[in-house]
Amino acid sequence: MATSKTISVLYVDDEIHNLNSFKATFRKEFNVHITDSPADALEILKRNPVHILITDQRMPGMTGVELLIKVLERHPDTMRVLLTGFTELAAVAEALGKGQVHYRMEKPWDEEQIRAVIKAAYEISLLRMCGGPECIIDVSSELEFILRQNLLS
Repeated sequence: MATSKTISVLYVDDEIHNLNSFKATFRKEFNVHITDSPADALEILKRNPVHILITDQRMPGMTGVELLIKVLERHPDTMRVLLTGFTELAAVAEALGKGQVHYRMEKPWDEEQIRAVIKAAYEISLLRMCGGPECIIDVSSELEFILRQNLLS
């Protein structure tokens, strides 16, 4: 399995302090890209392989769901995580139903929860790229290990 540092994460949020906090928290663990602009996020995705995209829902110019729809069309292998407030559940439910969002998390994000989501999303992306049954068994074992760790912590 790849080391955590090879996991590439793009975090999109119009609040600069959230971006800085995310980068400071995860930069030693993952390959972190940040931007405050959904349009810039699409450019970053063109230039860099990104395993997981995490985006805020409420941003000027383009919502997180709108961004994730574009990412699904252009980069279908990128795992998509949406950060939302409690009041945005209708839009999120629709996006989840259409397969545009893999995970939904509430703001403010919790460091351990987001770390677990990143690792689980990466494992799922590996499973999608892998072909044979031996890969499925290997990835399933790793997913089980990650889930057990999260339950114990």
